[in-house]
Amino acid sequence: MEKLRKPFQGVGNIIRFNWHFYVGVILLCFSLYSLQNILPNNLTFIFKLIIFTAISITSITLFVSFYVYDLSDLYKLKWLPDNNENAEIVNIHAGFDETSELLKAKYSKSNLTVLDFYDPKKHTEISIKRARKAYPALPNTITTTTSNIPLQTNSVDKIFVTFSAHEIRDETERIIFFEELKRIIKLDGEIYVTEHLRDLPNFLAYNIGFFHFLDKKSWLKVFSKSNLKIKSKQKLNAFITNFTLTKNGISA
Repeated sequence: MEKLRKPFQGVGNIIRFNWHFYVGVILLCFSLYSLQNILPNNLTFIFKLIIFTAISITSITLFVSFYVYDLSDLYKLKWLPDNNENAEIVNIHAGFDETSELLKAKYSKSNLTVLDFYDPKKHTEISIKRARKAYPALPNTITTTTSNIPLQTNSVDKIFVTFSAHEIRDETERIIFFEELKRIIKLDGEIYVTEHLRDLPNFLAYNIGFFHFLDKKSWLKVFSKSNLKIKSKQKLNAFITNFTLTKNGISA
């Protein structure tokens, strides 16, 4: 399954979809370096410190991203159960689908439905637009909304929501979304929510970028308000957490 992903694909996509940020860092460092020759010595030290900080933060972020998305077992899906029964599986993303092909390979005997809740009016980030252009949606992907998923009640065995639920920025909308997941999942079904958390490791890795993630308390509140229970919580690596939710599981 790992062969479905190319070497450096994860960190490469980050640079590709956010190239404007990295160009900005390069221009900033080059500009500050060029100005050193015409500035007093006391300012030269400050400029060098800024350059060092900018390069260090950017390098750390890219290194961690390379580890998370390319070196770790995240996309090998070995952390998921191996049962390959004839199940109804749903994968939900927010405009950029990196996992449906992997899920199709792992659960080849199951029926996979792919849902996309991307809304260009809400999801205005240029990185998502670039990602959608580079990776068009798979054939038969169904466009949906977060409040009205077009699937029958109690009809799905497994639901996967990978790096997408946090894109629902409004808490009330997130709760409605997870209520919809609860509606369509079977009584013995499982919902896999995989996310970065707004915690210390992700702060050290992504600095202010970690504010785009949600903290553990926020996720627990959403799950509770949606009447879903946590069957298990698993750290896939130092920066990624998976919550396995169920209608009838035991709270963790």
